[in-house]
Amino acid sequence: MNEGIEPRLWPGADMIPALNAASHILISAAPDEHGDPVLAALQDEIAKRASQFEWVGYLSTTGVYGDHQGDWVDESTALTPATKRGIARVEAEAAWSAIPGLPLHIFRLAGIYGPGRGPFAKVRDGTARRIIKKGQVFSRTHVADIARVLAASINRPNPGAAYNVCDDDPAPPEDVIAYAAELLGLPIPEAVDFETAEMTPMARSFYAESKKVRNDRIKDELGVELLYPDYRSGLRALLAQEIGA
Repeated sequence: MNEGIEPRLWPGADMIPALNAASHILISAAPDEHGDPVLAALQDEIAKRASQFEWVGYLSTTGVYGDHQGDWVDESTALTPATKRGIARVEAEAAWSAIPGLPLHIFRLAGIYGPGRGPFAKVRDGTARRIIKKGQVFSRTHVADIARVLAASINRPNPGAAYNVCDDDPAPPEDVIAYAAELLGLPIPEAVDFETAEMTPMARSFYAESKKVRNDRIKDELGVELLYPDYRSGLRALLAQEIGA
């Protein structure tokens, strides 16, 4: 036990007692080839308790918007995913939204980074590359800002709402790698053309979409002030945390 939080190993644990006691639910499990794993196991139990919950959050992805060739998207943009992962997320969002009376809030997360999940390790060990694809741009979000958005939504629930969770500064991925190298005082990794780069199918699929994501709703509706409004401030904080650890 820690601060009133009791972890449950799932699947495997009996989740019914936890559901009976819950007022808030946050779903972070990604869909697989069979769909949303939480709904596959617990949809009926969650549905019959829908009126019991004060707030339900589902962590989705900005991949639901598909490719916009570097243009801006917001929560009103049509969902036109370009990857299997994005299609699965759209289907999962729809399945959760279809549960009658569930106070659902959808959070579409941009590329996540934070402690233990950043570019520094690869830059240090020499495996980082600056993959260059003309016009490619991504939005990002620090894990601490995800937590701020979720807390703000719990304090200001608006069932049915969807929120983009990202920083203010969409940027080409090669710029992020270069800045990480500068912070470390190391040479900037080589530039590699996307078309000829050796990449896993998973890594290459991320470059199938290019868009800049607007985050006005988390600010205007939830009053969120981002801790890390751009990748520069986020990377500086991560490095300072590493050095101080």
